[in-house]
Amino acid sequence: MANSLITPTVIAREALMQLENNLVIAKTVHRDYDREFRKVGESIQVRRPVQFTVTSGAAISKQDVVEKNFSVTMDQQKHVAWEFSSKDLTQTIEEYSGRYIKPAMIQLANDVDVALLSLYTNVADWVGTPGQAINAFSDFAKGPERLDMKSVPMDTRYAVLSPADYWGLVTSQSALSTSDRLVETAYERARLGRIGGVDVLMGQNVRTHTAGTRDNTTPLVNGAAQNTTYASSGGTMTQSLVTDGFDASVTIAAGDVFTIAGVYAVNPVTKATLDYLQPFTVTTAATATGGGAATLTIYPAIISSGAYQTVSAAPADNAALTFVGTASTGYAQNMVYHKNAFALVSAPLIVPQGASFAAQETDPKTGLSVRVVKDYDIDTDAEIIRLDILYGVKAIDPRLAVRLSGT
Repeated sequence: MANSLITPTVIAREALMQLENNLVIAKTVHRDYDREFRKVGESIQVRRPVQFTVTSGAAISKQDVVEKNFSVTMDQQKHVAWEFSSKDLTQTIEEYSGRYIKPAMIQLANDVDVALLSLYTNVADWVGTPGQAINAFSDFAKGPERLDMKSVPMDTRYAVLSPADYWGLVTSQSALSTSDRLVETAYERARLGRIGGVDVLMGQNVRTHTAGTRDNTTPLVNGAAQNTTYASSGGTMTQSLVTDGFDASVTIAAGDVFTIAGVYAVNPVTKATLDYLQPFTVTTAATATGGGAATLTIYPAIISSGAYQTVSAAPADNAALTFVGTASTGYAQNMVYHKNAFALVSAPLIVPQGASFAAQETDPKTGLSVRVVKDYDIDTDAEIIRLDILYGVKAIDPRLAVRLSGT
């Protein structure tokens, strides 16, 4: 019996299924903003949660409520296209998918996961020793431990590890008693599942961060009282930090992490000072001047008091900056995070008017959407088909994530 002609709707549905099957990170992040978007390049404003402090005694102490917004933009339209013959469309959908659709959607799914994993540059916390493998439970545990210290909710926590670190952790678990269910899963099925309340995934697209050429000298804070307020910085939770003491013309890469002498982290709920220096991440690449000065854009903003306090104290003039890792060296950016640390938004693309072979399909549960359009190229006498997706990514609350290295 001759195969039925494949319709655009059939292709779009198959493409959507293949996209969802091949996504890794996208299934673990916040997705509730999709319905707010309507077109390419559109941004929505999302309110940050309001925070308060507790006052002792009977006398009332009213607090100013400062509400700040951040924007999420859906600006990534990506596609895969190929030429084909009309005969190809007489195959079964399984045959056509295996030859064309699945390979195309694997590439698009990888693109989405890469975009999400590239948000590591917004995450300030980094535990472990860069360059060391994660090959023991004690190594892995430092990630959720840091989340606990920051009062991050216990539900919907995930970890994405590079292949080397994932298999290092698998090996460490298989060394336990062979009667243990976790060991059976790790050893026989090569899956870790849930460890310490964290769903552990292997991500082939885990990014490698290459540190800037910053030298081994000790850069310093240039000027006291470089703290800010939530009213001034709450939209982005970033600020500028004026520094000096670098070698001339060295680079500080976006994603480089450092601490400042005397500036400790605080619990975001209780505001109690924690026992480690607050890490800061550089969100925009910078280059030192010929005199070694550099103005760094950093996250989080240095807020030393109030409901939105992020640090124990403002840095002193000439306080030393200590960078994590070695200059010009690459490190895998494994992450442990709560679902609400990052967001993925997606929306349907408009089906072109006049297109005789076109369709789009949207998953009502995930909001993911795929559009298919076919056309004829009169110049090359070829049929062309393209599959498009539209999405945007955002680090909506980087406090809920931590980068992870071994020890």
